[in-house]
Amino acid sequence: MSVSHSSKQKSTRLPIVIEKDEDGFYVVECPILSGCYSQGKTLDEALQNIQEVIALLSEEDDIRETLQNYRPGEISFQTITVTL
Repeated sequence: MSVSHSSKQKSTRLPIVIEKDEDGFYVVECPILSGCYSQGKTLDEALQNIQEVIALLSEEDDIRETLQNYRPGEISFQTITVTL
């Protein structure tokens, strides 16, 4: 995933969570950035949209700092069943 600011570009790898909703849309979230999510009719569209959202958010100083300081680690994602 590429994140750019001004004329200097830096690439970084970010975790994202993708879920297909009941309407068939792909909902994508970047869990290290609060409130950073998007969607698309196709997986490719959703991925392109979240990249655009991250690029826009990276123009804010605090978000840019979060992205610059993020170091990818091992990430695990599980689903569980709960009784309601």
